[in-house]
Amino acid sequence: MDSEIKPEGPQEVFQRERGSLLAFIRRRIPNEEEAEDILQDVFYQMLETLQRMVPIRQVRSWLFQVSRNKIADQYRRREARPTEERIAQDEDAWLLPGLLADLGSGPEETLFREGVWEAVQEALAELPDHQRWVFEQHELEGRSFKELAADTGESVNTLLSRKRYAVLYLREVLQAWYNDLS
Repeated sequence: MDSEIKPEGPQEVFQRERGSLLAFIRRRIPNEEEAEDILQDVFYQMLETLQRMVPIRQVRSWLFQVSRNKIADQYRRREARPTEERIAQDEDAWLLPGLLADLGSGPEETLFREGVWEAVQEALAELPDHQRWVFEQHELEGRSFKELAADTGESVNTLLSRKRYAVLYLREVLQAWYNDLS
């Protein structure tokens, strides 16, 4: 007979809770791809838990709690390591194209622009090869860190770190150059 109640399977739970859980995650993680990844991680954790024969009593509450934990983990990881966007934001305030674009086209501005470029070229020549290469590829060639990582086999974080050291050195050199002008 059909009087026997069958427990709900993971697929049914996934279909029933997917929409509300994804909406919950998206309110906290605006990047759609990251939100989808978190959703998949939550359901994967549910499957792992069920495979270990650990009962989940209040499935909906459990799913939302795991989602909160995954979101918190995402923010912790994001804060713990520099991201391409955050480093780009920090560095955009000083980068040469923006700095030099504000200058006029008179003889004094042209001389200043040439002096800056010369100082940058000299400073770049003083950098270790791996720092100079990352800086030039990212800033002057416009390549992304993901592209560079794919080409070199280095991690994105390693490349970010190298560029960061290059930027700090260039800032120091340009500040000294500017102070000498004053």
